Formats: sequence, C-alpha cells, structure tokens
Amino acid sequence: MGTQTWVRRATLATAVGLASMALVSSAGAQSRDRVFELKLSHWVPPNHPLQKALEDWGAAVEKASGGTLRYKVFPAQQLGKAFDHYDMARDGIADLTYVNPGYQPGRFPIIAAGELPFLISDAKGGSEALDAWYRKYAAREMKDVKFCLAFVHDPGSFHSNKKIVVPADIRGLKVRPAHATMGTFVNLLGGTNVQSSAPEVRDILEKGVADSVTFPWGSLVLFGIDKVTRFHMDVPLYVTTFAFVFNKDKYAQMSATQKKAIDDNCTTEAAGKVGGPWGEFEHEGIAKIKAEAGHDVYALNEAQLAQWKKAPEPLEKTWADNVRKVGVDPAAAMKELKDQLAKHNAGY
Repeated sequence: MGTQTWVRRATLATAVGLASMALVSSAGAQSRDRVFELKLSHWVPPNHPLQKALEDWGAAVEKASGGTLRYKVFPAQQLGKAFDHYDMARDGIADLTYVNPGYQPGRFPIIAAGELPFLISDAKGGSEALDAWYRKYAAREMKDVKFCLAFVHDPGSFHSNKKIVVPADIRGLKVRPAHATMGTFVNLLGGTNVQSSAPEVRDILEKGVADSVTFPWGSLVLFGIDKVTRFHMDVPLYVTTFAFVFNKDKYAQMSATQKKAIDDNCTTEAAGKVGGPWGEFEHEGIAKIKAEAGHDVYALNEAQLAQWKKAPEPLEKTWADNVRKVGVDPAAAMKELKDQLAKHNAGY
C-alpha cells in the first residue's frame, strides 16, 4: 500500500469515526432530554382542516425532537371555551392553543389590522404576509405567551335569513360578527351585534337570536349554518386573523434541541402551511352552497360593491386610534402590512 493511499484511508476512517461519535453524542443528548407530552388545543370540530394542521405540527415537532416532544390534539373545546384559548396557553391548561384574537375586543389591537375589510384576498399568501408582519409586534401584544405563528382563512361574507345587497340593509339586523372589527362594522351600519363563538352560531340563528352571520364558506357547511341561512353575499369581504401560541413555562423547561424543534415549526413558512389548505377548504364551500337547493348565492354589481368598499373606511381610523394608544405608529404599521401583502400576492 502506498503512503498516500494509507493516509487517505486513515483520514477517511478518522472522519467516519468523528461523524459516528457526533451521531452517538447527539442521540445521547436527545435520550437524556426530558420527555414532554404536549397538549394542543383548538375549538373547532375534529373534521375541520385545523385538526390535521395541528396533527402535522405536532408530528413535525416530535420528529425534530427525536421523539422527546410528544403530542395529543384536543379538539372541539375539550379543554376550554373558544374565547379562553389565549389564557389557556398562558396558564398552562394547554401547551399550544389556537386563538382568534378578535374574540376579545380591544385586547389585541395591533393584529386586528388583518381583520379590516377588503385588505387580504388569499389565505396562504395572506397567512405568510400577516405572520411576517406581526412577528415584529407579537412580543409586545402577546407577551404572556410564546408566539408561534399567525394565519388567516379564505375571505368570508354575510350569510343571512334576509337578502343583504347594500350596506344600508344591515340596519336593524342582529348579526353575529366574526371578530371585533366586523362587530364595529355592524354597529357602524346600524345593526346589532350578537356575540357567540363559531360552534354556537347555528343555534343562535336557529332560535332567531341572530338574523345573519359573517363566516367563511367551507365552515358554513361544516358547522351546519347552511341549514339555517338562505341568502349568501358572494363577495370576499373580510378574513379573520388567528394565532398559535405556546406556554412560556413549558418552553423554558425544554432543552436547546427541543426549543429548536419548536422554533423551527413556528415560522412564516409554517403559517402558510396552516393557512393554505384551510383556505382551499373554505373556498370550495362556495360551490357547495351554490349546489344546495333553496340557497340564493348572489353577486353584487359595480355600484353596490363600491358602496361596500367605501362603508368600512372609518374602521381603519378606529384601528389607527387603538394602536396609537399602545405606542405603535399606525401609518408605518399599515404600510409594512400592505408591503408584505404585495410581496406575497395577497392584497386587494
């Protein structure tokens, strides 16, 4: 054997040995990590696309942690009411929760920008844009928890027992709004708000407690709301902002490897993976409603649509006033959001 060949083989053997030691060391470190059983909680039915999104998130984290971060998904308000999910993560009732910030008016004014009508047009790109934008503000606004990611659903609209064509038609109606911004919009147009979480909507419409609801299309069928509404305004009016948030204390107890497993799945890319499939599910609901007997799914003409686009103008001023109170420049923040929406092809 020549000297050079011997040296090459020795070098290769050394490299393989070092790599093996590194693998053993890594495996040993993971085996020494404490095992956590993570509770992932949401409040929609288990056949909702969010169930799979959370299962996929948990599986990715479990794999990245070498099996030391295990998970179980608790759907349908098993661990607590929809309105309570942010506080559930804060208090450790669950480890990761699905939050609708707009369920608690005034508590999360910054992220409410995403709720403004005729702003976000696409679920996947809109989720990525909202998430990329909100990361700058999340630590300030959601300081009780570890922010994971933010996302939106496909645009929703009015679904009612009375045909709504122009903004003036809202006057006198009892409307269950999707979130605080739509609630303000309903009041602005002379309607009355009826508060309820998504799982309760069918019941309040069936009992006449509400006349109308703002809701995305696929979930209309999923929650059975198509059974208690007849008229559907086919306009991409608004989206709802959502977040996954994590318990800070549980995260603090984790090893560096485990924290990385969480962090690598709390990204803008992950937000798009949650918002995209859900968005497709919601958008497909339009065709489902049109195919059902007894439903009037109607478009608006240009003059009617122009009225709807003008009517929400005061909402941006209200949003600006609210974020100014918490020390944020509303003009700069809105420009940043619209820039992100343009980057992700998700603005109007």
